[in-house]
Amino acid sequence: MKIIRFTKKGLYCIPGKFYLDPWGQVDYAVISHGHADHARWGMKHYLCVDDSKAILKHRIGQDISIESLPYGIEKTINGVKLSFHPAGHIIGSAQIRLEYKGHVTVFTGDYKTNADSLTIPFQPVKCHTFITESTFGLPIYHWQDDAIIRQQMQNWVLSNQQQNKTSVFVGYSLGKSQRIMSLLDGCAPMLVHNAIYQLNEVIRSSGIKLPQADLWQATTDKNLLQNNIVIVPPALIGSNMIKRIPNAAIALCSGWMQIRGHRRWQAVDAGFVVSDHADWNGLISAVKATEAEQVYVTHGYQETFARYLNEIGISAAEVKTEYGSYEDAEAKETELPKSA
Repeated sequence: MKIIRFTKKGLYCIPGKFYLDPWGQVDYAVISHGHADHARWGMKHYLCVDDSKAILKHRIGQDISIESLPYGIEKTINGVKLSFHPAGHIIGSAQIRLEYKGHVTVFTGDYKTNADSLTIPFQPVKCHTFITESTFGLPIYHWQDDAIIRQQMQNWVLSNQQQNKTSVFVGYSLGKSQRIMSLLDGCAPMLVHNAIYQLNEVIRSSGIKLPQADLWQATTDKNLLQNNIVIVPPALIGSNMIKRIPNAAIALCSGWMQIRGHRRWQAVDAGFVVSDHADWNGLISAVKATEAEQVYVTHGYQETFARYLNEIGISAAEVKTEYGSYEDAEAKETELPKSA
């Protein structure tokens, strides 16, 4: 039974008469998470998981028509049973489960199977049809456990402190920056750019705990920065504001650092492989855990990943969407400040 139709406005639930993470303006949008390529302005009504509601209002508009559900609680829309399930991608990320006349379809949005200390871990959901991302859908992508990444990052900070340097970490305002904060918690005092600081406050307003991080501004006393940690969005690389940080050592945190570091390190001093997406093994394990009869592969290396699934006996097809591309998926995840 076909529940989802792939349209020019996005993924359309035929019996439910609503869309999943639409990129065109629609009447009813069910949203998987708050990144800008999945949650867009202009929908008449939004539905999301509870942990995403404040984030969507902050990013899209306080006056939007929006409702939310806790993870695992069903809502029936035109005969379709809908529920949200943890995706492990960022705070408030969810897989969307749809059940209609006994047929179950699961749309993942973006997801990560490696557990971290901040997000609710990914939970496999059995279904007949599974719609998966493939941002890092190549065998070369393999993430280390957070304990190893944490040690690498904190060792770098300690090394910088011995050289009287300020450690500057680059990460997107929603998701990556909070992940960096959790990995560095307790290592040294942290300050964050205003775009990150505002989102931190929004996240805390939903009752979610985050490590302490103070606001960093152009007027912040340099003595408060020296030997400490500053977290900024990518738009600030090379800006006058970042040049005001005393003895700054700059590190970029991204899954792309695993193989594309030589190009992306041109303006930074170090790189750490920190991704909020599933790696190759994570994608495969997630697909197998669903026991799905049909898999649709969206943004990323969808051709390669779909071909591999077919080779191992899992029926799969690629679908073109307007979510982040494999070249710069993370660069499209958030709306970055236009100026420092």
